[in-house]
Amino acid sequence: MTTAAESVLRVEKGLADPEELAAITAVLLARAAAQPAAPPARRGRDTAGWRRLERTPGFRAPHSWQG
Repeated sequence: MTTAAESVLRVEKGLADPEELAAITAVLLARAAAQPAAPPARRGRDTAGWRRLERTPGFRAPHSWQG
């Protein structure tokens, strides 16, 4: 019968002692618990500063600067 603690980590190659599994579990849990104090600030804008050609109207006035 496999308990929940035995199925958390799986050794792919080689043999790991219970102490080694405990050490790697402690490191992984410490990294997961270490959250940044604040989420990173967003920079820039959400939309592109240019327009896609296929979404622009087909005709532009002759005096248009967007030519």
